[in-house]
Amino acid sequence: MGGRSEIFAGGELENYLRYLQTLGEVAPYPWGVRAFSPAELDGLMPRDTLHPWAARYDLTPRAAKGISVDWVAPTASVRYNSTFPYGYNDGPIWAGRGLTLAAQAGVALRWGSLSLTLAPMAFAAQNAGFPLMPNGETGRLAYADGLSPDKIDQPQRFGDGVYARLDPGQSTARFDWGALAVGVTTANQYWGPATDFPIILGNNAAGFPQVFAGTSHPLDLWLLRLHVRMLWGRLGQSAFSPETASAGVRYATGINLNLSSRWLPGLELGLTRFSHQPWPVGGLLDADLLKVLRYQGALNASLKGNDYQLASAYFRWVLPRSGFEVYGEYGREDYNMNLRDIIEEPDHDGGYTIGFRKVMRRAGNRLLTVRAELQNTQGSVLAQGRATPPTFYTHVGVPTQGHTQFGQVLGSPAGLGGGGSVVAVDSYSPTGRWTFSWTRILQAQRGLNQQPSQPLSRPLDVQHELAVERLVFLGRYDVLAHVGGVYEFNRYFQHDAFNLNVILSVRYALR
Repeated sequence: MGGRSEIFAGGELENYLRYLQTLGEVAPYPWGVRAFSPAELDGLMPRDTLHPWAARYDLTPRAAKGISVDWVAPTASVRYNSTFPYGYNDGPIWAGRGLTLAAQAGVALRWGSLSLTLAPMAFAAQNAGFPLMPNGETGRLAYADGLSPDKIDQPQRFGDGVYARLDPGQSTARFDWGALAVGVTTANQYWGPATDFPIILGNNAAGFPQVFAGTSHPLDLWLLRLHVRMLWGRLGQSAFSPETASAGVRYATGINLNLSSRWLPGLELGLTRFSHQPWPVGGLLDADLLKVLRYQGALNASLKGNDYQLASAYFRWVLPRSGFEVYGEYGREDYNMNLRDIIEEPDHDGGYTIGFRKVMRRAGNRLLTVRAELQNTQGSVLAQGRATPPTFYTHVGVPTQGHTQFGQVLGSPAGLGGGGSVVAVDSYSPTGRWTFSWTRILQAQRGLNQQPSQPLSRPLDVQHELAVERLVFLGRYDVLAHVGGVYEFNRYFQHDAFNLNVILSVRYALR
């Protein structure tokens, strides 16, 4: 029932292939530079049909002969939140209180080294009212972030009426010629090995328009294999940001460098760097294209820099055919001023993600999996020596939108508040999937500089969700139902609140 052209970064089928890779059903390949191209996916298709979904989806390699046409199956979904907005890692969608409707469909074409996917998405959120955290602002800015309205573009609510958008979604045009890949895309990019909480780029927000270039596959340099991708893009802001420079438009550039080796099968190491700045008046210059490769310590030390940079280092190790993998990522979202600053506070604005996944075969062609992931981006103990403790993904100075696209964080949904964790059990069978999960997201914290003699009550605003999810195959339909109970302790550092989160999604396979 289709599926081959719907293996998007962070999506259902990509996650499934990742489990199969740990069992040896999918060939070893780095997972830190995504989304995958159609040519890469040819090498990531299962080697046999001894897996639960072999009879359901088209997961076979294709010879690049002539023109091939695939459909991105029409998918419609409805989300419901009873008390407050909730939802993450769902691309452009922002699910407010009440109902949120979304739909996606498209087509994928391939001709030799050329490939084109058009998969736009539209959504409309009822955006029903709920109490806002007072942020000291008035007018439209009263909807801005409750704690840092001038440092990050992450509205609590997108106005007082229906919020709707039509987004290009997972659309990409690319050319893979030998070892070189170039293209343009608005699709989500997933950098690093994280499943739920990536530090630099993931699918928590809409993808942004970008030009990219790099290797089409890991280059074999005998001792090492090198896979690299650079991007140059355009970021936008919501209507609830105070930024006026360059009309709120930012220039983004980044690099993801991934290394693996034939001598240590299953191990990959990576480095990333990502930069924001206001869109240059008069347009981009040649120097802007390689800005992400330049050292800017001198500009930063003199307070003359006008950009916001993030960086990370990551690893992933799949123990061949064991069904087990472990991974981690350490990230920074600000410069060090100088060597003294590094010595005084080595973990200034730092954070990490660690996780593991284990899959086991069961009778009846089933897979039972366990996965867990933990992220910590809380202000360090050393940060208490600063007048203003740092908050991940926010930025003091220009640009003021933080690490966001159209009002949603580009990286981890848990990073801004200080961290999160998830533990989940998945059961795959020929009829679909069951998932049982517990998720914790630290929404916000306060009182890092508070004296012990002046303790704060309710200093942490934290959400816990217990959820069950069922994906079932019914003829040409894939029906997904998700029911979660979200209990938020100390909402706005005040009272507890409960939210019922329900998702119902239907995909129709055209062929």
